Amino acid sequence: MLGAAAALAMSMGIAQAADDVTIQLKWVTQAQFAGYFVAKDRGFYDEVDLNVTIKPGGPDIAPPQVIAGGGADVIVDWMPSALASREKGVPLVNISQTFEKSGMMLTCRKDSGVTSPDKFKGETLGVWFYGNEYPFLSWMAKLGYSTEGGADGVTVMKQGFNVDPLLQKQAACISTMTYNEYWQVIDAGYDASDLQVFKYEDQGVATLEDGLYVLEDRLSDPKFVDVMARFVAASNKGWTWARENPGGAALIVLDNDLTGAQTEKHQKRMMGEIIKLLGTQKIGTLDPADYERTVEVLLANASTPVITKKPEGAWTHAVTDAAAKIGK
Repeated sequence: MLGAAAALAMSMGIAQAADDVTIQLKWVTQAQFAGYFVAKDRGFYDEVDLNVTIKPGGPDIAPPQVIAGGGADVIVDWMPSALASREKGVPLVNISQTFEKSGMMLTCRKDSGVTSPDKFKGETLGVWFYGNEYPFLSWMAKLGYSTEGGADGVTVMKQGFNVDPLLQKQAACISTMTYNEYWQVIDAGYDASDLQVFKYEDQGVATLEDGLYVLEDRLSDPKFVDVMARFVAASNKGWTWARENPGGAALIVLDNDLTGAQTEKHQKRMMGEIIKLLGTQKIGTLDPADYERTVEVLLANASTPVITKKPEGAWTHAVTDAAAKIGK
């Protein structure tokens, strides 16, 4: 029999306490993560009984390390980083894939003479590390370039999270995202006609970027799977709202930027570019063909492989399938 307090609570329709979820972002608060901030701001997480904490990232924060240390329930990461972490002992599993397309590219000064990939030889190229270097290394391996420098290879400059090496002419090309650093170069005074860009999508070396990852052992708990399904459903609702209301989404991001470092102009522009990466399909469901393509790119780098063998169990549709049923 129900106790008196429990019976009274049921008769009054009192809701149980919301489940706590902490998500670790891959980078700082910006429109790249608009869907999560929208879902929190507009009460989509509340609707599915979740109390969500969003932790911004930064140059010294590696999401796989955060989740391995118990600092988050779910993280945003790029698949190359996640698969490399999995092979090294952090058993990450992709439960939802937010971005269908890659926004990564190399942006070069035309006055450097780099007008095609065969002109990279002998040049200095700026590259992000902390897991972001893997697509670049795979691309250079495909082109047959050593990354140890020399006349027949390329010199890799460990790039900070800014565009200074290009502006100061320390590198012929730097890593940029279509939605962020490229526009920092433009805002610094360069015209698009002054630049040569090489999108990874166009070079056949694109890998999957922002997806949601959890630790594999937690997926054996039906309660956790349910919590993640509600989280994914509400987050995708946030992304859908952001795609339909990009200006409003950018303002929500700005409201959540406690550093005050972001500008309305940049966030609105970024939101417009992020929408292009979401694609036209239903947000969140990983396409196995895209996963296989990413794995093939990572395995192609025989000299310094990102991963040494095809992963097993690195993704699941269990959460997105359950999320699709919520609210129906």
